[in-house]
Amino acid sequence: MAFGPYLLLALMEGLVKAAVLALTAVGLSLVFGVMRVVNVAHGAFFMLGAVLAYTVAQYIPGPAALGWFAALVIAPMIVAAIAAAADTLVLKRLNYDPEATIVATIGLLYILEQAALSFFGPDARPVEAPFTLRLQLPWFGFSGYKLFVVVATIAILLGVWWFMTRTRAGLVMRATQVDRQTARAFGINVDRVYAGVFALGAALAAVAAVLLVPISQAHYLMGGDPLLLSFIVVIIGGLGSLRGTIVAALIIGISDGVISMFYSPTLAKIIATAAVAMVLVFRPQGLFGART
Repeated sequence: MAFGPYLLLALMEGLVKAAVLALTAVGLSLVFGVMRVVNVAHGAFFMLGAVLAYTVAQYIPGPAALGWFAALVIAPMIVAAIAAAADTLVLKRLNYDPEATIVATIGLLYILEQAALSFFGPDARPVEAPFTLRLQLPWFGFSGYKLFVVVATIAILLGVWWFMTRTRAGLVMRATQVDRQTARAFGINVDRVYAGVFALGAALAAVAAVLLVPISQAHYLMGGDPLLLSFIVVIIGGLGSLRGTIVAALIIGISDGVISMFYSPTLAKIIATAAVAMVLVFRPQGLFGART
């Protein structure tokens, strides 16, 4: 196969990575943008979504598609409930202090990982894709499910944009982001908003995991790479900027796919980390972030 088809395959694989990364990073960006909380447990919520997807798929009888679609609904709801409980029981009691919440979410990360190890086990387990359609190009075949992941991600991100810009709940979230004290003075229940935002961010990470797990496998330590790459994307795109997060996810995901295809995945991570260093030096607010 000539260089052109290899490049096309690398770009398509990178687009799939970018889609999953965008969903995960948007959840992290929402939490920081509204709450000003650096959620180190975000990767654990991603992992929990994959583990729950495997569990739900095993207990739903019938075709694989039924179990997967049930997991796509049930797993994010469970993860969102756990995140809301963590916000109410832990972060709220710390008054969302930046340093204290970092330590608290690190502890939450280890708790969720050890819980998954205890109940799920140490083995990586696959989840069957809902369909096995394969797109046959002149040079190679490509999974139809991977293309579905990209389309589903676009639809979900459009839904998040519509929710944040066209609904009353999104308006309340944005008002709380601008000034928490003024929002509270106007009768907004800030504690409920924060719990909802934290739950929404975790649910988006869980949805990304459910989409990814038929391509990869569920494992109790699988949240490390998504967490690292999400932080890289959020820093490059601009803290709290959804547009910047999506653009940065496309850049990092596609470049990761191309570099991993022609060189090595390790080199892709090194280049992404170097890009973060360059952004922090020359444009600390990120590509689309507002200067404080």
